[in-house]
Amino acid sequence: MLPDLQLGDTLRLRKQHPCGSYDWKVTRLGADIGLECLGCGRRVLLPRRKLARRLKLVLPDENDANLPD
Repeated sequence: MLPDLQLGDTLRLRKQHPCGSYDWKVTRLGADIGLECLGCGRRVLLPRRKLARRLKLVLPDENDANLPD
C-alpha cells in the first residue's frame, strides 16, 4: 500500500536511476504519480501500484526537521 504522499515529498526508490541518484521529488498526484529525479531532473509518471512496489523510503522534509517544537 502506498503511504499518503504530498506534493514536494522526497522519495527514495529501490533501484538507482541511470544518472546515479536514488532520490525523487513528487510533482504530480493522481492515478499516476509524477516524479522528478533529483540527480538529473528527468520527469516520469508511474502508476500508483508500480510506485508502491519500487518505493523504499519517504525521506523527511529538511524544513520540518529544523523547526523547534
